[in-house]
Amino acid sequence: MNPTATVEVERLAYAWGRRRVLDGVTFSLAPGTTTVLLGENGAGKTTLLRLLAGLLRPAGGTVRVLGLDPVHARDRVNQRLGLVPDAPDAWGWMRPRDLHRFLAAHHPRWDDARAEALLARLRVPSDRSFRQMSRGEATKAMLAATLGHDPEVLLLDEPFGGLDPLAHDDVLGAVVDALATAPRTVLVATHDLDVATRLGDRVLVLADGRVLRDLAMDEASSPGSAGSRREALRSTFAAAVRPG
Repeated sequence: MNPTATVEVERLAYAWGRRRVLDGVTFSLAPGTTTVLLGENGAGKTTLLRLLAGLLRPAGGTVRVLGLDPVHARDRVNQRLGLVPDAPDAWGWMRPRDLHRFLAAHHPRWDDARAEALLARLRVPSDRSFRQMSRGEATKAMLAATLGHDPEVLLLDEPFGGLDPLAHDDVLGAVVDALATAPRTVLVATHDLDVATRLGDRVLVLADGRVLRDLAMDEASSPGSAGSRREALRSTFAAAVRPG
């Protein structure tokens, strides 16, 4: 294991029934870096993020987040880790302030003023329950709640998927600010290659249950305009998951 890595995964395996979703996944994330996780639908990106958060138990291999096993030390890890899931996991009756009250009891570093300021910036109606929110509103509410305890490790699961252009820009702006205001290690699963080239220091390509590419963004995408970098990253992705 690498003692300097914020996140380290070695030979990680996980199965849903008889289907081996992850089979020998190995990678590490250096402190203060942003890594983009690419993979086709069903490749196991959400499963991997949930394993890092301690929400699932590996079938094999090891996971360390901030030097801790996220399953056996889940409370300690979650005080320093934040996960924005691909779909809001707050109870439908909750309003943002209800979620904040719940989270404050579990996070010693919780800052209500920070969370409320993010809600205001993202234009989330604080008096509306999650079941009454649009997808974009709920995603922004979950992002504000996740950043409320200033996590050292931030996991983002398709935070830009299904958003209208304005909500997309709101979420992107909040993520960029979160990276600029505090040193944190970020792993973001996304299909948005324009966002990937803007945010990422590194790229992981997940396919066939393994990490098939682990590259610096400059290696995975050509210099120049955003469009050319996007196309270069798309070619890198396609060559990994559909060779030949």
